[in-house]
Amino acid sequence: MAESADSKTGLAGVAAAAKQAPGRGLPPVHLWHPAHCGEIDILIRRDGLWMHEGSPIGRAELVRLFSTVLRKDDDGYVLVTPGEKLSIRVEDLPFRAVSVARRGEVLVFTTDVGDEAGAGPEHPIRVDTDPETGEPSPSVHVRADLWARITRPVFYELVEMAGVEDGRLTVRSGGVAFALGPDGAGVE
Repeated sequence: MAESADSKTGLAGVAAAAKQAPGRGLPPVHLWHPAHCGEIDILIRRDGLWMHEGSPIGRAELVRLFSTVLRKDDDGYVLVTPGEKLSIRVEDLPFRAVSVARRGEVLVFTTDVGDEAGAGPEHPIRVDTDPETGEPSPSVHVRADLWARITRPVFYELVEMAGVEDGRLTVRSGGVAFALGPDGAGVE
């Protein structure tokens, strides 16, 4: 999508809107319902790399900024501002959980864009089976309908923390037990 002369649409408009409330937490994207304005050539690759027009977005601050106005709607992932809604593409999940730390009784995941999610009733861990490889495909809920793929090293950390409950590898966090395998996967 081409930018307008005043740079208030497209990539520049999304960046400008996201910058308006620094230090105040995430923008209230759930309250914004502008008309759909089309697509913007942004792709979040399976490995977590954000691409714009085929080139990596090299500035971590810019990726973080865009991640704050990311939302998943019924028709897919969008970057949304009070005045624009632009579709983007996501190969897998929009974020990757790149670390986990136990803080008291809660496992806190940190994503590749700096979000933290404490696993529990509001931020479940789920482990599906990758349909292509048959391998575990773990994820953790971050916010709204946005999830992070738990990276392999972090998943191995979870396995090390796990105990066996009802014949399944399980971790506990926030008062909830999370199985580290799909239904029917047991430990012998």
